[in-house]
Amino acid sequence: MPEQRSAQWYAGTDRNAYIHRAWMRRGLPAHAFDGRPHIAIANTASDLAPCNTHLNEVAESVKQGVWEAGGVPMNLPVVSLGETLVKPTAMLWRNMAAMRANPVDGVVLLGGCDKTIPSLLMAAASVDLPAVVVPGGPMLTGTFRGQPLGCGTDVWKLSEQVRAGELPERAFIASESSMIRSRGHCNTMGTASTMACMAEALGTTIPGFAGTPAPDSRLLEGAHATGRLAVELVAEGRRPSAMLSAGSFRNAIIALAAIGGSTNAVVHLLAIAGRLDIDLSLDDFDRIGAGVPLLVDLQPAGRHLMEDFHRAGGLLAVLREVRDLLDPDALTVTGRPLVEHLADAEIWDTDVIRRRDAPLQEDAGIAVLYGNLAPQGAVIKPAAASPSLLRHRGRAVVFDSIEDMHHRIDDPDLDVDPDSVLVLRGCGPRGYPGMPEVANLPLPPRLLRRGVRDMVRICDGRMSGTAYGTVVLHVAPEAAAGGPLGLIETGDYVILDVAARRLDVDVPAAELSSRQPSAAMVAGFATPRRGWERLYVDHVLQASQGADLDFLLGASGSAVTRDSH
Repeated sequence: MPEQRSAQWYAGTDRNAYIHRAWMRRGLPAHAFDGRPHIAIANTASDLAPCNTHLNEVAESVKQGVWEAGGVPMNLPVVSLGETLVKPTAMLWRNMAAMRANPVDGVVLLGGCDKTIPSLLMAAASVDLPAVVVPGGPMLTGTFRGQPLGCGTDVWKLSEQVRAGELPERAFIASESSMIRSRGHCNTMGTASTMACMAEALGTTIPGFAGTPAPDSRLLEGAHATGRLAVELVAEGRRPSAMLSAGSFRNAIIALAAIGGSTNAVVHLLAIAGRLDIDLSLDDFDRIGAGVPLLVDLQPAGRHLMEDFHRAGGLLAVLREVRDLLDPDALTVTGRPLVEHLADAEIWDTDVIRRRDAPLQEDAGIAVLYGNLAPQGAVIKPAAASPSLLRHRGRAVVFDSIEDMHHRIDDPDLDVDPDSVLVLRGCGPRGYPGMPEVANLPLPPRLLRRGVRDMVRICDGRMSGTAYGTVVLHVAPEAAAGGPLGLIETGDYVILDVAARRLDVDVPAAELSSRQPSAAMVAGFATPRRGWERLYVDHVLQASQGADLDFLLGASGSAVTRDSH
């Protein structure tokens, strides 16, 4: 095995090497410093990130695998981003996880809740050490009133039933403990499940691992195997820069369409590619995803849940159906191309995973829209939208901020009808800050009581991957960056034409350009004075560029350039 990076800390007999070894000799034997690789376990476990609380147990299995393969495992706590609890939004902190420097030769990335896997992959791409992902896995299916509950997706449905007067509030509250049945992240094809699948499609997990339920013993078995693999990666020098390619991202985009994955994957994949200097654009999602069929019948685009997906064959079974679309040379952490791992993949339940010749939808890729409301693009997930609304013209009802929306959306006098287009702005990366998951605005109660369950909604923010509806989001430039979304007024007519990939406001160009942003909207923009939020607002890129910080694009590499001793 070649000399390890950690030898720059531990090798030799001088004072500096002595200090580094001595401070680590808290139970470690002398042979831990004889040149064997030190593997960091980047662990996002936290009691305040409920989806990740079990990752300490998973880390122990990784450690056993590392020791068995001749490495030295090191637990490395990483910023834990639980979307359900972090305010103002976990997305504000996603870009932070790259800022680490330690005496390690490789890294195992333990992520669960949806920002943790992309943040860990961004960090690994930045430092370019051999890296492999262990997805924390979805929770088991809970039931309420005899019906399965989809974590997240059914929250939106039950909440709207309460607001429509169809479900007593006490019943809604009673479903809390039923929905969260076990450890693990959301059990729908939300962002957490999607990003686990993206990690596998990119080639950064052991093939077949993504989607293993968190309480399943096979998760610990796979974690152990990953620990062993991490040592192998170091020995063979398989780094993200050598393994991940444009073809890897092609495979991820095809997988995203075939599973009906979260729109959040767009900003995350763009950000990961940016750290690798891989040329990936918003248009690639539309171009590559066009014509890819939706094969997975999971909430929010379908009926089933992640436990069913795993039982039915998982991601490899899906990818086998679209193998002809995949890049044949894109590698995985095994050193072999992804397509070589598909031969034995089987679909065991065609009700959950459809055959290529019997898809749920013929064309399920993320659609990228342009127009005078989105000069730099916006996205929509047709698989989760109402077909009747994919071509629509309606009068805008504009909300200048999240607070404005909450204040007025339930107003019985709100001037809105089923054809209206709800517009929420001031929610982009810079304006909020952090681009919160608020784009799937709740519908006005007066319309819910009439049976309306979907409307066109437009926002410069994101929406939860567990959400559904005809929602246009990630509008760029955002209102806070001078985007035309900040100039639209209530009463303007908005035209959505997904087939034509257009999003426009029916206002003459001269009139639109002569307008000034409303004072109420500008007052709602984030103006942090100091700290991380100030740094973020000053340097964050737009959603169409992955919402990373401009100074973090490209990789720093693993070289140790300065010695402090």
